[in-house]
Amino acid sequence: MSDWINIKTDSAEQLVQLHHFSIVKPTAGGNVTFAITVKEFAAPPPGQRLRFYAEADKAVNQKTASFVPCGWGTSIFSALGDCVPRDAGQHTLWTRMRAAGARSGGDDRGASDASDF
Repeated sequence: MSDWINIKTDSAEQLVQLHHFSIVKPTAGGNVTFAITVKEFAAPPPGQRLRFYAEADKAVNQKTASFVPCGWGTSIFSALGDCVPRDAGQHTLWTRMRAAGARSGGDDRGASDASDF
């Protein structure tokens, strides 16, 4: 464990170390680059038990019910894994949103934005 977490002196403060990642997802219309920031809290925020939170820089599924991928975890790897779908079966919300779009006819394969995820 790193020494930086011991710097926090006031219990009301939230000391956070930021970790930055990038992933390029191929789509029919070209590649889409996502920047993902993982926040490593020195102590879990109020009401939370986990110290790691990952969030992408842009919304996905923009044509039906857009959402910003995010995830909590006990490690950088687990938070990042919850945020980034490795395949369609591993991201439950992503899969449900995708299926709903296909049923309603909102599945546009020619899109070049993040809506293909």
